[in-house]
Amino acid sequence: MINPITFNDFIALAEPVPLVDVRTPAEFDHGHIPGAFNIPLFSNEERVQVGTTYKQVSREAAILLGFDLTGPKWSDFIRRALEIAPLKKIGVHCWRGGMRSGAMAWALNLYGFEVCVIRDGYKAYRRWALSQFEAEYKLCILGGLTGTGKTKILHEFRSLGEQVIDLEDLAQHQGSSYGSMNKLVQPTQEQFENNLANELHQLNRQNRVWVEDESLTIGKNCIPNKLWQQMRIANLIEIRTTAEQRIEYLASEYGQLDKDFLVECTQRIRKRLGPEQTKNAIAAIREDRMHEFVRIALVYYDKTYRAGLEQRNPEQVSAVDIDGDNISLAAKQVLQFLNENLVAG
Repeated sequence: MINPITFNDFIALAEPVPLVDVRTPAEFDHGHIPGAFNIPLFSNEERVQVGTTYKQVSREAAILLGFDLTGPKWSDFIRRALEIAPLKKIGVHCWRGGMRSGAMAWALNLYGFEVCVIRDGYKAYRRWALSQFEAEYKLCILGGLTGTGKTKILHEFRSLGEQVIDLEDLAQHQGSSYGSMNKLVQPTQEQFENNLANELHQLNRQNRVWVEDESLTIGKNCIPNKLWQQMRIANLIEIRTTAEQRIEYLASEYGQLDKDFLVECTQRIRKRLGPEQTKNAIAAIREDRMHEFVRIALVYYDKTYRAGLEQRNPEQVSAVDIDGDNISLAAKQVLQFLNENLVAG
């Protein structure tokens, strides 16, 4: 059985059904529905051949070429589908619900699968994803200078039952010049949006949602404008700890990183640090004086953070002193303050 279905109806199915994306690997890598499996009907090169034939010759010639290219692959397609959906219930989509998903659905149905074909394909999903950023959320922003442990506190909030969107985890970047930590690989902008939309969809919009205070861009990823605007007008809790605790925390974290990576990142902020401080910071890195390097870098980062904080409505900013050495206690201190003083939204 082949069942055309909207994406909204697909995700509302009583029992989740595995979803297969039949677009090329390149299309899939650029952006896909979170959790989808890629069974590409065509390789990247084959799709170009078929598209060129469609434009320069005819639709019929393109279809014949498509069958020529995929002929030996069909048994492998079915075997892969069986691995993904052993109960023979599966969803399929391509870019816009056209010939590629139609061909895969036909073959799987012939073998005995019950197939849901997403109407308008990935194009419809992208409309759905972008609509998640238009919704209203009861945001509460966790702010604080670099090194106050904001991300760890967010994770502690989650363990305490709070709703949390970890933008830095979704972007695979910690938001500073050193944010890739010399190991993180960022998703494409489109995939970042898809992953974020997936997280937003799972929220209870009646309850507050914690988000870390971020600039508009996190590495190369950009927070969708509508959500960013909500973040800028939401209540912000600024956590404060001692300078020494912050330096100790960051020296421990950055001390594990490759020195050449730290030097390269420091050179990227040379104009903001100034030539003398850049020279001193690099010398501190090379000589394993991590605490001194962090002290120098924090002069820039603290100035940048305060500049951003000054652009907010001061009536929506509250400060909480925390114990930076005890994340569990710090999270409870923030929640206690919020529950006693503020209502998010």
